[in-house]
Amino acid sequence: MLNRANGRLRLFETAQDFAAFEAVLAEGAERHRMRVCGYCLMSNHWHLVLWPRADGDLSSFMKWVTVTHSHRWHAAHKTAGIGHVYQGRYKSFPVQSNGYYLTLMRYVESNPRRAELVKQSRRWAWSSLAIRTGADEDRPIVLSDGPVPLPDNWPAWVDGIGVEEVEAIDVCVQRGRPLGEDNWVKRTAKKLSLQSSLNPRGRPRKA
Repeated sequence: MLNRANGRLRLFETAQDFAAFEAVLAEGAERHRMRVCGYCLMSNHWHLVLWPRADGDLSSFMKWVTVTHSHRWHAAHKTAGIGHVYQGRYKSFPVQSNGYYLTLMRYVESNPRRAELVKQSRRWAWSSLAIRTGADEDRPIVLSDGPVPLPDNWPAWVDGIGVEEVEAIDVCVQRGRPLGEDNWVKRTAKKLSLQSSLNPRGRPRKA
């Protein structure tokens, strides 16, 4: 899951801004029984890795989180009634429950390092990796185990993500394309009516 701030708005400028979203995320996860496997908060956007329990859980959870955070953000910044917090609907795509899940987790948790905000991903306070490595135990979010266990040397795995892996997931983010092995991707795209996400970019060639 990914969502961005509207225009040039900065969602998170202070520690209080980051903490407020974490509180909303934790409350939403408890209300909707959503499994939060990973997340990363940046200044103008955030990434979530979620594992729904049933059909419909994801949309109801995301609606609650974005609406609740928008209301609380406006209240905290005294901007109620002035514009939208988010630029639009969140972006999402399904991922296969195998090594591709681990690649997605690495993509999400390495975001601050790839943006050159920190030298090691674990040093970014506002992510699931910081919680996993014990940087701050007093956090409201209870992380769920994912469908695939994380390796013991997970922080090094996160920092070692390759350019091709990042580029492949960037495409999934932009197009809503399923992430996984080819046959699984085709089956999942058909099942979820995402076939258009598999088409090449640009106009089709003329016969």
